[in-house]
Amino acid sequence: MIWGLALLAVATIGIAPGGVSAGAQDHAMHGMPGMAMPGATAKPAPAKPKPVAKMRAAKPTAKRAARPQLRATAPAPVDHAQMDHSRMDHSGMNHAAAGAATDSMPMDQGAMASPAAKAGTDLPAGDAPAPAVPMPHYADRVWDPAAMARARDVMMREEGGGQTFAQVMLDLAELQVRDGRDGYRWEGEAWFGGDIHRAVVKSEGEGDLGDRLEAAEVQALYARAIGPYFNLQAGVRHDIRPGPARTYATIGVEGLAPYWFEVDAAAFVATTGEVLGRVEGYYDQRLTQRWILQPRAEVNLSVQDVRRRGIGSGITDAELGLRLRYEIRREFAPYVGVSWERRLGDTARFARGAGEDTGGIGVVAGLRAWF
Repeated sequence: MIWGLALLAVATIGIAPGGVSAGAQDHAMHGMPGMAMPGATAKPAPAKPKPVAKMRAAKPTAKRAARPQLRATAPAPVDHAQMDHSRMDHSGMNHAAAGAATDSMPMDQGAMASPAAKAGTDLPAGDAPAPAVPMPHYADRVWDPAAMARARDVMMREEGGGQTFAQVMLDLAELQVRDGRDGYRWEGEAWFGGDIHRAVVKSEGEGDLGDRLEAAEVQALYARAIGPYFNLQAGVRHDIRPGPARTYATIGVEGLAPYWFEVDAAAFVATTGEVLGRVEGYYDQRLTQRWILQPRAEVNLSVQDVRRRGIGSGITDAELGLRLRYEIRREFAPYVGVSWERRLGDTARFARGAGEDTGGIGVVAGLRAWF
């Protein structure tokens, strides 16, 4: 009985040409119409085997029947044993492409191209004014609108740059010890105003201990902010010493350059026609929260010779200094350091002709303060 069933199964399935069974071939595309092979000899269909047992479909339980159907119903399986493969035309089939087609849907790239935008930001530029900035003053619904308008005006003036401040800065107030000649020097400024407009007074000078004042000047300037870091300054400068006295029209800039360099550059035009210039700057290098090392440089220039004052054309003099200060408080900081200065060019020649010193190096000690 067992050997008879085995022979019946082999006769039913059949052996494909080349030693490969027809049931092992991929017949995913054999359901397509018009696949009969021309010129092939038709073979009789094998006898249908008797089913050993009927499979009873499982009845869905109440819990399974209530579950929502989230997936599409799978297609009914194809019984390849009862298909007549001899009548199918496989010559024009590309099984590799057919298999790839089942993995992804064909896409029309031309249909996916976005159409040309005809509105929105693709419109030509216009000249319509910008809309007004909305100012929803919800407090006006509760309080008097006139009183709230006055309060807002005060707030904008105080918080929006309308406040006024004042400061007095004594940047240098020092004693200078040089070879055979000791002296003193000061440099500072005071200003009053706000973030945009200020009135500024500057003063600087120097002299020898036990002798008369050698040089002194005062500047009265108007300063206006021309950016976040720089002010444009214009006004007058008056030289008290050396004589004869001079008055200059002044214009310059002062501010914070990149890398935190404080710079001040100005041009001076005297009532008698002389034109002078000055460039100075310094940098505060913080060693700790209280110790600050400050390199400093200053250069003075002249367009022409001013023999009555011992000034020659070109670079008249230069100064380099290095000062170390200790901030007991931010507003009060004593310092020590060294300073080198030299008269140059025709100015040095005029000084030697008058029997004066042309410069040198010295030790300085002083105080930097502001309030």
